[in-house]
Amino acid sequence: MRAIIFDLDGTLLDSAPDIATALNAVMVEDGYEAFSLAEVISFIGLGLAHLVGLACAARGIDQGSVPQLSARVLAGYTAQNGAHARLYPNVLESLKALKTRGHVLGICTNKPLGAAQVNLTHFGLEGLFDVVIGGDSCAERKPHPQPLLAACEGLGPRAIFVGDSEVDEETARRAGLDFLFFTQGYCKVPVESLSFVAKFDDFAELGAVIASAP
Repeated sequence: MRAIIFDLDGTLLDSAPDIATALNAVMVEDGYEAFSLAEVISFIGLGLAHLVGLACAARGIDQGSVPQLSARVLAGYTAQNGAHARLYPNVLESLKALKTRGHVLGICTNKPLGAAQVNLTHFGLEGLFDVVIGGDSCAERKPHPQPLLAACEGLGPRAIFVGDSEVDEETARRAGLDFLFFTQGYCKVPVESLSFVAKFDDFAELGAVIASAP
């Protein structure tokens, strides 16, 4: 039975509203204009520091402020504990069904590990995953293959990676894993530019998609 590794933000969890709330609280506190949700989504994908760096560039803030601002955004995000986020429809039911069928599950996200674990606990998912790799768990972050390969070490080499973005697709490709593309997340490139063994737009379909994957 193949292991299944999931991205978190934009795949299992629509966390952009929480991220936007935390980022904008810091921006407004420091006298800068808040970002729209669409703008914040455009920053998501390569980790918190990268997101804050893009926000700083957009507001003319010196990049030397990124570490300190990132710490403040992370503190605000963690304190929210998923207040504005939501699981995508049918995620919990699908994950439980996969576990019942004998699949082992993992997480590979660029979100800091502590924040990822807070999200998993808040949404009742923490007991479903055998391995959780965060953006600070390894020396490199996605799209470098190191985090995904680290997840495979705990789950077995014949894994499938499920994600929502061009970053996830590149990570899977570089790690040599099959990629399943969830179409309702934060992808910023045309679908036809991605390489995947299958795509789906509702987690109710995932069990059948995995069963039919090569």
